[in-house]
Amino acid sequence: MPEALAPILDIATFIRETLLSLFETLGASPELANGLVTFIGAFLIANFVLLILVVNIWMERKVMARLQDRIGPNRVGPWGLFQTVADLGKLLSKEIIIPSQADLIPFLLAPLLAVMSVIGIWAVIPFAETAIGTDVSIGVLYFMAVSSFGIMAILMAGWSSNNKYALLGAFRAVAMLVSYEVPIILTLMVPVLLTGSMRMNEIVMAQNIWFIFMVPLAGIIFYISQVAEVGRQPFDLLEAESEIVAGYHIEYSGFAFAIFYAAEWAHGFAICALFVTLFLGGWQGPFVDQIPTLGFIYFLGKTFLVYIIQIWMRATVPRLRIDQIMDFCWKLLIPVSLALVVLIALTEGIITTLAEQGILTAPFLANYFSTATAADMLPRTFVLLTINAFITIVTLFLLARRGRAERERFEAMRQSMAPIEAGTD
Repeated sequence: MPEALAPILDIATFIRETLLSLFETLGASPELANGLVTFIGAFLIANFVLLILVVNIWMERKVMARLQDRIGPNRVGPWGLFQTVADLGKLLSKEIIIPSQADLIPFLLAPLLAVMSVIGIWAVIPFAETAIGTDVSIGVLYFMAVSSFGIMAILMAGWSSNNKYALLGAFRAVAMLVSYEVPIILTLMVPVLLTGSMRMNEIVMAQNIWFIFMVPLAGIIFYISQVAEVGRQPFDLLEAESEIVAGYHIEYSGFAFAIFYAAEWAHGFAICALFVTLFLGGWQGPFVDQIPTLGFIYFLGKTFLVYIIQIWMRATVPRLRIDQIMDFCWKLLIPVSLALVVLIALTEGIITTLAEQGILTAPFLANYFSTATAADMLPRTFVLLTINAFITIVTLFLLARRGRAERERFEAMRQSMAPIEAGTD
């Protein structure tokens, strides 16, 4: 690597080393310098999450408009880019009205906790090989712990508002979110099983073949469950303005409502980044070993592509009923994800045992657990795809049988009602 191009080829390392050198030159100890650099990195990540909202909200409005044969924002600024800024200015100018009987402390803390939980997720998401907030050994577990703060924020908002509609919205939102935590946890176990690590960066580096191609069923279930966790369409029962007048945040106005609004949009983008990290190879891409800076481009490109798919779902799929959402989780997603995890764990354990005992000596299984190259991962990919195909076929068969049973039940009901409708009974 040419010395002059080093800062460009690995910009994250260059900035970090430059700042460390600067602080140590100013007399800071190595520990203090490292702490200051970490603080600056956290500050930049938090501001990235909040500032990218301007682009995300504008893009969502424009993409949804095109999907629905509309124009979208086109007045404020070029191509309507400043419409989000105008909306923010409007919300800042509005008064924050607090109900007289509200519990003040949790009422004001709830929106802050919601947005902090989303920002906290980004601490363990690697933007590039050398750019990650903190590469903790329990990154996956950290994500689950931090994301649960959002559920607490919703419950706090509904409970402290002293409003029956807000409380009802909070209760059913928490019921839905806690339910969808189960398939999220189960499918999160799949990348951990395949890599043997909870570090986000190690999971990315193990994906010479993206996990979405190895365990597509886990990736699909994880993504659907995460969309439900955020409460985006068709799982937007958290707000359901036609039923409970906006749900848990009905009593919030002005900038307090804007914070909830920002948290929802930021969470929608964060789950796309997490899906990319766990199943789409994260920052992996051509020439990223020689030019680590390319990791930023690959990571953000994949994340925005997945975000567009989320917008597509929001613009086209109608809202589901609460009973349909809960049935979908408990009767389909959880059994399928549980069967997937169990079968993968059993298969991996059996192959490990047979290999250790010298029973399994097939040449193509010699590097079964290796992730060094895509070629080494092909045998494992074939085995995992076979498991996915088997579970998919069994699931479709059971769904088809359930559908036939339901049709027969409705047909019997219709025939029993026919004499009454005809007036002959």
